[in-house]
Amino acid sequence: MIDIKLVRQDPEAVKKALGRRGEAGPIDDLLAVDAERRRCLAELQALQEERNRLSREVASRMKEGRGKPSHGTPGSEIKDRIKAVEAKVVEHDRIMASMALNIPNIPHISVPDGDSHNNNILVSECGKKPEYDFNPLPHWEIGECLGILDFETATKLSGSNFPLFKGLGAKLERALYTYMLDLHTGEHGYTEVIPPYLARRACMLGTGQLPRMETDMYRVEQDDLFLVPTAEVPLVNMHREQILEEASLPLRYVSLTPCFRREAGSYGRDTRGLLRVHQFDKVELVAITRPEESYDVLEKMLAHAGEAVRRLGLAYRVSLLCAGEISFASAKTYDIEVWAPGVGQWLEVASVSNCEDFQARRAEIRCRRSGGKGTFHPHTLNGSGVALARTFLALLETHQRGNGTVGVPEALRPYMGGVEVIG
Repeated sequence: MIDIKLVRQDPEAVKKALGRRGEAGPIDDLLAVDAERRRCLAELQALQEERNRLSREVASRMKEGRGKPSHGTPGSEIKDRIKAVEAKVVEHDRIMASMALNIPNIPHISVPDGDSHNNNILVSECGKKPEYDFNPLPHWEIGECLGILDFETATKLSGSNFPLFKGLGAKLERALYTYMLDLHTGEHGYTEVIPPYLARRACMLGTGQLPRMETDMYRVEQDDLFLVPTAEVPLVNMHREQILEEASLPLRYVSLTPCFRREAGSYGRDTRGLLRVHQFDKVELVAITRPEESYDVLEKMLAHAGEAVRRLGLAYRVSLLCAGEISFASAKTYDIEVWAPGVGQWLEVASVSNCEDFQARRAEIRCRRSGGKGTFHPHTLNGSGVALARTFLALLETHQRGNGTVGVPEALRPYMGGVEVIG
């Protein structure tokens, strides 16, 4: 949530920053409500002071034996006025909170201007695109020929754009996420968490999926619970409405969850096979840090996600997203894309973002300063470490062979029971 103090201090700078995202934001309306709220607070304070003065006057008269003043019970009218003004303050608070929930995060100064992927900045390329002496096949043909992907049965079970892995395909999927969990816990120092896969509305608000993206989420209407679109939601909200100790930071978590996304209105292209599905597994990284350390942590998380891809023998590239491409809650985001030779595309498998204190404000997460007074909002970061099913499909397409088999990367063989070739 945007800091109202920042909006009061320099509203034009805030509007300019949001303009970089292609948004105006209800900044003027927010300030107008805020001004009225503060006027009501000043009126409320004056009324309370008058009530207290009258109470002192009555107490003094009674002590002196002069009885109550002729105007009757002191402050009776003022009490009604106080109640009315308090109701106005509550209503202004509600309106301001509703407005603020719809204002996105301010892009970091290092984020480039632009409104499409064409304005993203290529940071690095790692590995070489594979070359073949045959025409590489798309993953859906490879998977169906090998009997490890079954899209027809998945459609019968759940509708279009759901995956079904079987046999060595299911084993490969399990090998991928187990390898990633072991890498991030064993070498990168994250604490593994297995959270619930359903989240309360307050949690979705806390990380910024709601209210804007509610139509893209799967909701259990009877209980007003949401299937998690990413483990970022439960991992950040583990500390919702808590005061942490500064000495405990940074907190770093990793979690495997299925991710569920309706993505209403986003279909019409790139929908075949595993390119865009409603359900996929993802290993998610989350960090909660001191503000002064968060951008160093961002670079480390990017390196951790990149290492997970590199060991799979996939060619990948890293891009810094422009202001118009970063997510609602993000201040700065890197994307990792892998090369999928069968479909001839770069496919995003990880986004690594610093949300600064935006989510901490929404989720009411604070930290108590070590050896000092007061509290502060920590910074929250999240990143895929990495996402399937696109990693799965890139692996099939990259390591396919002319005889129709697929090689298993060395990093995955211990998790595949020693299997080196799928065929």
